[in-house]
Amino acid sequence: MFPVGGLAAWGKGIVLAYNHRVAVAESTFSIPAGLLTAVIGPNGSGKSTLLHALTGLVRVTAGTVEVLGEPPTAVRDRVAYVLQSTKVNEVMPVTVREVVAMGRYASLGRFRPFRRDDAAAVERAMERLQILDLAGSHLTELSGGQRQRVFVAQGLVQEADLLLLDEPVTGLDIVSRDLIVTAMGEELEHGRTVVFTTHDLAEAGDADHVILMSRRVVVDGTPSEVLTPDRLSAAYGIGIVHLEDGSIALDDAVHATRQRHVHFERGGRD
Repeated sequence: MFPVGGLAAWGKGIVLAYNHRVAVAESTFSIPAGLLTAVIGPNGSGKSTLLHALTGLVRVTAGTVEVLGEPPTAVRDRVAYVLQSTKVNEVMPVTVREVVAMGRYASLGRFRPFRRDDAAAVERAMERLQILDLAGSHLTELSGGQRQRVFVAQGLVQEADLLLLDEPVTGLDIVSRDLIVTAMGEELEHGRTVVFTTHDLAEAGDADHVILMSRRVVVDGTPSEVLTPDRLSAAYGIGIVHLEDGSIALDDAVHATRQRHVHFERGGRD
């Protein structure tokens, strides 16, 4: 675990591509340790690809990226990644508890049996996301919000130094949304680093650090440095609406900005 004040991850001059097609052009960025970082940008801007690179799922074709002081592939057991959408096997009779428990496999290794502390970690993660009563249910029996809580719990149970979440609360019911946001704040209280992607300006504005993308990293820094009308307009290629309360919103019919603020509570924050 890296102390607050250092960097949990950084990239310099990186280029990311799929089958020789560039998804993220030459970019440089940093992710502060122990803080909340939001990655924001329009559809196709490379947000998910950047998270893939931090996990080693996508290798850089140019430049350098480090995660927790090492190449991404060297620290996979210290990074938890909650994907935006996870396919569910309709035939395999896997329960909610079993799905959450899968998060412990990386630390257990191939042959080590499940231990008492592993079982306790699974219970804690399920309790935090209020899915203990769903433990014996199959994922196909759950609502979208409940299913997302299961996958977030799977990420939490890894107790990783770096937690990555791809649009973790987009389109969810209020209960699921609030539980996931609370869990993210608790991870920060435990000294971990949390990175999430979003389309929501209010969510990004509540983060400690923001990375703005538009098929490259346009800029990163504090919300006040990044979420300015000129930079947002350049990244999205659309107009900026100034609201009566002094806030701003993207004039984007595809991703209408919600006006409800999401607060990531953690001890000691102003």
